[in-house]
Amino acid sequence: MKVLFVLTSHDKLGDTGKKTGFWVEEFANPYYNLLDKGAEITIATPKGGAAPIDPSSDSPDAATEDTERFNNDADAKAKIANTKVLADMNADDFDAVFYPGGHGPLWDLANDEKSIALIEKFNAQKKPVAFVCHAPAALKGVKDVDGNPLVKGKKVTGFTNSEEEAVQLTDVVPFLVEDMLKENGGIYSKKEDWAAYAIQDGNLITGQNPASSELVAEKLVAELNK
Repeated sequence: MKVLFVLTSHDKLGDTGKKTGFWVEEFANPYYNLLDKGAEITIATPKGGAAPIDPSSDSPDAATEDTERFNNDADAKAKIANTKVLADMNADDFDAVFYPGGHGPLWDLANDEKSIALIEKFNAQKKPVAFVCHAPAALKGVKDVDGNPLVKGKKVTGFTNSEEEAVQLTDVVPFLVEDMLKENGGIYSKKEDWAAYAIQDGNLITGQNPASSELVAEKLVAELNK
């Protein structure tokens, strides 16, 4: 199993003066879930080099068994500090692609032509494409083989409007994940705020929030083992 993880390079939370990036739990749980099953994982970002960590996801409040493991894992930390350049990645070299969330993807991956083309190629090859929380933002400009939005007519989930409101960032983010998925024709569903929820439609796997990262990882592993 060769899996590509695509992380954000964006570290500014709009005009708030605060930092953002990727959410540690959403990276760590799937990373270890796959790693422990023998997967070979490559990590890439639009700019390459160090991937920014969202400071809120590195706080004691957000700590989990997997984030603790990451904090003590010199090898994983070295990979995050030295990510590959996304433009150098080729779908032919991997069995699946996974996008962890955090608010960063709303600004860069949502509009990144290399990322869009990469997801389109994975999809055309019928390989699993998986996203959690804010990462479905990366699907905004992605088309299917017929030129329609990839999510059109597909069952999807992602960070909810009410969850965004709860973290008081509705007016800060460039767009709301739930709204975008619906506008692109996705059959959007969700559970209550902060509940673990993931859904799969064909090779497309999406999860609602940080708590859903394990469910997304499990679906991805099951798909890879088919």
